[in-house]
Amino acid sequence: MIRRRYGLIGFILKSLPLFTVVLFGSVVSPSLFMSGAQADQGYPYEGMVVMKTEKSFKALTDDLTASIKANKMGLVTRASASGGAAKAGITIPGNMVVGVYRNDFARRMLTASIPAGIEAPIRFYLTESSDGTSVLTYRKPTAVFAPYNSADLDVMAKELDGIFEAIAKGATQ
Repeated sequence: MIRRRYGLIGFILKSLPLFTVVLFGSVVSPSLFMSGAQADQGYPYEGMVVMKTEKSFKALTDDLTASIKANKMGLVTRASASGGAAKAGITIPGNMVVGVYRNDFARRMLTASIPAGIEAPIRFYLTESSDGTSVLTYRKPTAVFAPYNSADLDVMAKELDGIFEAIAKGATQ
């Protein structure tokens, strides 16, 4: 009986990448983000910037990385469902979430609000469109930190708005 239980668990764990893509593959489909249903869902919502580009997904990824560095910020995290799917031998449209922040902003944020720490790093989202172009999306830091009702966070977020705008422009031009 124990053997059977571990056998089933082993099968599930071996199959996890496939289940993940099956369960979440449609979530990252660009057609989902470009559908008419978007208007009904209020997407993009207030404080979100969506920049369509003529760049390929790889070019936008490379240019975003360079722009983050040029604007003296840190690339803190990077996660890609399309990269994970590729490792499982499955091809889905490119997408990546890139977390960006810097330690001096982290210290200021935490001084103003410990609960706001969950918001860092602030993310850029890159998606590949069906025509081979790509889209860069991010929430303005002022929108990210607004719910915390902190004057100090508001000041910092306005500074970050300018930096994130410069990063986005540098990546998409």
